[in-house]
Amino acid sequence: MARPMPRGSPFRPNMKITFKLFATLTDYLPAERQYNAVELEVDPATTIGSLVARFNLPEKLVHLVLVNGVYVAPEERMARALVDGDTLAIWPPVAGG
Repeated sequence: MARPMPRGSPFRPNMKITFKLFATLTDYLPAERQYNAVELEVDPATTIGSLVARFNLPEKLVHLVLVNGVYVAPEERMARALVDGDTLAIWPPVAGG
C-alpha cells in the first residue's frame, strides 16, 4: 500500500482549483482570465486567506465567499483549506435600491 507523500514534498503534485471573482473584484484577476475566472495550479496547503493575499484583495471587499457553491462563514474563511478541484467564488458587498 502506497504511503501518502508529506506536505511540501517535491514529488507531491500541485492541485488545480477555479478562482472566480465577481463585480468590481474582477479587476484583481490577471488580464489573461476567462471572463471572471482563472484556473490555478496551487500548493496543497493553499487556503482562502492565502489566495486573498496573493491577489491583493482588500479584506473589507471579501464579503460573500463560496466553495463549491457552499457558503463559508467569515470566521472560517482565512484558514479554510482548499482541495483539488474546488471552485472558490468571492463577491464584494452589494448595494442596490
